[in-house]
Amino acid sequence: MNCLLVARRLQLSRSPLHRARAIHSSPIWASGHNKWSKIEKRKGANDIKKGQIYSRANKEIALAVRSGGSTDPDVNHVLAAVLKRVKTQGVPKDNIENALKKLSGDGGKGDSHLIFEVMGPGSIGLIVECLSDNPNRTIKFLSTLLKDHGARMAEVKFLFRREGRVKVALEPGDDLEANLEKLVDIALDADAEDFESEDLPDGTRAVEFKCPHTSLHKLTSALTAPGVSRELLSSELVYAPVEPLEDLDDEVAQSLDKLVEGIEDLDDTLRVWTTADS
Repeated sequence: MNCLLVARRLQLSRSPLHRARAIHSSPIWASGHNKWSKIEKRKGANDIKKGQIYSRANKEIALAVRSGGSTDPDVNHVLAAVLKRVKTQGVPKDNIENALKKLSGDGGKGDSHLIFEVMGPGSIGLIVECLSDNPNRTIKFLSTLLKDHGARMAEVKFLFRREGRVKVALEPGDDLEANLEKLVDIALDADAEDFESEDLPDGTRAVEFKCPHTSLHKLTSALTAPGVSRELLSSELVYAPVEPLEDLDDEVAQSLDKLVEGIEDLDDTLRVWTTADS
């Protein structure tokens, strides 16, 4: 009797039906579920990225209103340039209007404008600009991040100079070079010290001028006067390295990239400048 049971079990184990059933040990919906999980994770990451962009846009708008003294982009050239940039980043019109409406009462003075000096990997200096409604929180998060990346707070501002930069666009056409010459003459009369130009894919000539930080408003006003340029692309104060570093070691460059990326991901960060910037 026992021999018959053993033979029966051997016959079942060799049966095609039995082998087929053994293969399908996981639920049929598992593959689809995994696919949806990946889509859901990717969508979640995109939503987080959008949230960071919108939050940073609100802070840049607030800083522009504070520095320009007005929520009217027709009067505040810095604000006009910021609004143009955030629109190209996909920030919805409603978000921009709500930010301006919120700032119209206090002129953007609700948050604290913070500047941090950092010594990064390879003795590279960094300037971190933040706008925060809770400075203690900002300092805590930034200090923790710096420690994790082997960086620290240190006096490095002497490695930078504060300067203004104004970028405008010129209309393409046969008279482009003549218009550029006229533009440069006007810029020089408005305290411009240097400029760089590049041709954009649509034939437009983008021209960026550098000036003393005290002359930013004067230069911006001169370059946006009627008939001088097609449009204002940007107008801002920057921290430019006195002597930009070149030919960074690969390991140092990778460490710096990770550090800058981490700082930029903090909610309160506006901008990060380094002595490795060109």
